[in-house]
Amino acid sequence: MRLAGKGQIDRTKPVRFSFDGKDYTGFKGDTLASALLANGVKLVGRSFKYHRPRGILTAGSEEPNAMVEILQGNHQQTPNTRATVQELYDGLKARSQNRFPSLRFDVMSVNDMVSPFLSAGFYYKTFMWPRAFWEKLYEPVIRRAAGLGSLSGRDDDDAYEKAWAFCDVLVIGAGPTGLMAALTAAQSGADVILADEDTRMGGRLLSDTTRIDGQPGLDWADAVLAELSAMPNVRLMTRTTVTGAYDDGTFGALERVSLHRTPAPHLPRECFWRIVAGQTVLAAGALERPVAFPDNDRPGIMMAGAVRAYLNRYGVAAGKRVTLIANNDAARATARDLMAAGVKVAAILDTRPDASAVEDCPVYLAATITGTRGRHGLTSVHVSHAGGTAEIETDCLAMSGGWNPTVHLTCHMNGRPVWRDDIAAFVPAPNAVPRLAPAGACNGAFSTAACLREGHAAAMAAVAALGKAVPDMALPQAEDAPYAITPFWETPDATGRQWLDFANDVTTKDVRLSAQENFASVEHMKRYTTQGMAPDQGKNSNVGALAVLADATGRGIPQTGTTTYRPPYTPVSIAAMGAGGRASGFAPQRFMTSDQASRDRGAPMIEAGLWYRPGYFPKPGETTWREACDREVNMVRASVGVADVSTLGKIDIQGRDAARFLDLVYTNTFSTLPVGRVRYGLMLREDGHVLDDGTTARLGEHHYLMTTTTAAAGLVMRHLDFVHQAFCADWDLRFISVTETWAQFAIAGPQARQLIDSLIDDAPDLPFMGVAPVSLGGISARLFRISFSGEQGYELAVPTRYGEALFRDLVARAETMGGGPYGMEALNVLRIEKGFITHAEIHGRTTAFDIGMEKMVSAKKDCIGKAAASRPGMVGADREQLVGLKPLSDAALTAGAHLFTPGDAVKRETDQGYVTSVGYSPTLNLWLGLGFLRNGRARIGERVRLVDHLRNVDVLCEVCDPVFHDKEGVKLRA
Repeated sequence: MRLAGKGQIDRTKPVRFSFDGKDYTGFKGDTLASALLANGVKLVGRSFKYHRPRGILTAGSEEPNAMVEILQGNHQQTPNTRATVQELYDGLKARSQNRFPSLRFDVMSVNDMVSPFLSAGFYYKTFMWPRAFWEKLYEPVIRRAAGLGSLSGRDDDDAYEKAWAFCDVLVIGAGPTGLMAALTAAQSGADVILADEDTRMGGRLLSDTTRIDGQPGLDWADAVLAELSAMPNVRLMTRTTVTGAYDDGTFGALERVSLHRTPAPHLPRECFWRIVAGQTVLAAGALERPVAFPDNDRPGIMMAGAVRAYLNRYGVAAGKRVTLIANNDAARATARDLMAAGVKVAAILDTRPDASAVEDCPVYLAATITGTRGRHGLTSVHVSHAGGTAEIETDCLAMSGGWNPTVHLTCHMNGRPVWRDDIAAFVPAPNAVPRLAPAGACNGAFSTAACLREGHAAAMAAVAALGKAVPDMALPQAEDAPYAITPFWETPDATGRQWLDFANDVTTKDVRLSAQENFASVEHMKRYTTQGMAPDQGKNSNVGALAVLADATGRGIPQTGTTTYRPPYTPVSIAAMGAGGRASGFAPQRFMTSDQASRDRGAPMIEAGLWYRPGYFPKPGETTWREACDREVNMVRASVGVADVSTLGKIDIQGRDAARFLDLVYTNTFSTLPVGRVRYGLMLREDGHVLDDGTTARLGEHHYLMTTTTAAAGLVMRHLDFVHQAFCADWDLRFISVTETWAQFAIAGPQARQLIDSLIDDAPDLPFMGVAPVSLGGISARLFRISFSGEQGYELAVPTRYGEALFRDLVARAETMGGGPYGMEALNVLRIEKGFITHAEIHGRTTAFDIGMEKMVSAKKDCIGKAAASRPGMVGADREQLVGLKPLSDAALTAGAHLFTPGDAVKRETDQGYVTSVGYSPTLNLWLGLGFLRNGRARIGERVRLVDHLRNVDVLCEVCDPVFHDKEGVKLRA
């Protein structure tokens, strides 16, 4: 079926491949689909529900039928790969799927024989009775039959990557519209990314015989691409599908890196890009839609545009006797190209009664197809037309029901497309995605000249919005024929099944049944029939199904509406989206800048929120961790200690509405915080429970730095993102995590000020909870006057690259004063002595009332979680409240123990509370604990029984105020 002298393949480079175990030969530049067609293979798969024979329908990523498994090596097995986009490489092994034992003889095709019993929604009615059968019979059988393709069952150890890119203008699609837009934007000096899912840029110019400026369109495209590739401000990204549109000009894109070549261990299979663009031009083109008629799913029935693409791009005739059915003028070009290449065109069937009948082949007007023949390959079609009926022998039927603009990306942020009667299709709604302009065929402009005009105009608007000079360019000359179409959705009053969704076996009858059973909403119809689900995703069948539903319900198509388009536009492998997220990458080890310095001192490392922090710093002669911990606590209380606190989450927040935003997410007020001061804040979830606590510093009028706990750094960032998007997306506000940008060290103890003075010239005399910029030998740094130990304390932050040097210097200076480094164990004891909480106390089930901070919930403003926190049961004496615990003996306390009233039986019904944190205090020479006790604040001075059956602990304790050390805060304010 290969035609001499046609196509853009390299015939000097033959490529060997196999399909279902049989060897074939193609050429470099072929797809698997084009090579199979060239070898006369028409049957390539089976449909999902009825296992009907299916052939290649399209030539692009919208293909619903020709999905195969690609086998590589002994372990890699990639299912549901569209043969239409799988590039041919030497040694490629492909296998058909969804069949047993073979493609031509599939046992499950018996489903087609009993199809009257398997109509739309049958599963909702059939598998409800007897009830016990569901778990034992129905579910196991359905699960075995469900799904398309199969996996190898082995781990995927191939490499995947993720990457980020930034540009002024992103152009999506490299057809005539996209090329014109990219060239216009690039000549303005803007940084441009041109992304296209195909292996070669040019879009429909690769498949058409269109002429631009008097030369073949493909030659014009190559000249533009050569000019773009020579420009330093342009990045050309082939094999890259933009899969989704997200907030703030961010787009997801999947690049196929090595899927088109023999296994290459040095290359990743795929790379998932996050592209952030100032302005975007969507030039995604349009998708041709099928026509519904009886048995329109046979192998050999294809889209007219696909037949033309295989002819002109790959030099392959899709059949020896081709018939065309269409309702628009544009499809006639396929017939003309076929005849010019010497391929027999049996007839043109035009559904319009008033269309032109002048062609170099038979033309039938007012034509409809009433039946087809050929199970494994089309052999003939039966036609009814204005002059009567006819049986036409044909082995390929090219159909065209018109073109649907590719609106998908414009709908990913809840935009709804708009119906246009003149083209009988939906087009993008204005401003559906901020800073994105659709142009060309995806905007309903179908002539080449119109595409060039719209691409140029969209790019000029984009560069003007960026404040750049608009280049003076002359538009190329090209065909500008009007698009003429008369809608035709299905053959009326025909017997036999007319297929809409080829992948899911949905027919026009199924859609009408859905409406009949009152599933008349377009979203209900989709789920009742499975129309547009799975491989299709609305690309081929959506508009046709909407037209049938509109007819069945008596509504127009605009009133019927569309289903929801969601990302991704084409499938994205989980391995690509989660690149680097396997093995240690799933839970990466995070090391502070002081890590090696701490290990040099023999410090054992403790995992905390994926970070590794030193537990304690042993000295010669110390045989237990307790000895080191007690020494470090006493050191901080008596002289000065240094601790690396870089793991605390740090979020930089800026914008005119930053203060307003902080007032919304914190319980207390931050808009009144002066510049140069720090305030402690409490954050609630929407359900009223405490999310996190921390400090926030005001660095400038509209500039804040929030600090979170180590454990909740990611959680708080996600919470801020949600609040911003859900409640105040229009506020002038930006925030970003800078946790890894700054190394930060706590300097605590009575001699903390002396250490700071020895290091910083002209160190500012900060008040408690103050912040100021400082300089360390010309290095910009930040000094905070805050304390988590209860002593006079500072935190000094420097850019991360200086962290290790600063830590070593601080420790050396502290040791000359009788101090030194302290680790997590000592830090925990210090904060328990002071009654400071961590996520041991704010563990997700406690409220501001429980921890004694209900007065921090401002009565003068609203905040996230405030209303929920005041619900009955969230406050009151029955709540377990934070208290301190002292043993009445020398016994040790244990975290996790439960509290009981002395004399009560130890059982669930008498449980009074639990212990969250314990530690031995060398300052007070006894064990201390924090915990929650029912009505605890009213029971200070009482005795409770602490019981831990797991560790055989049973201790009588005194209920205390949770602040054991320096209750008035004299030391930390010194």
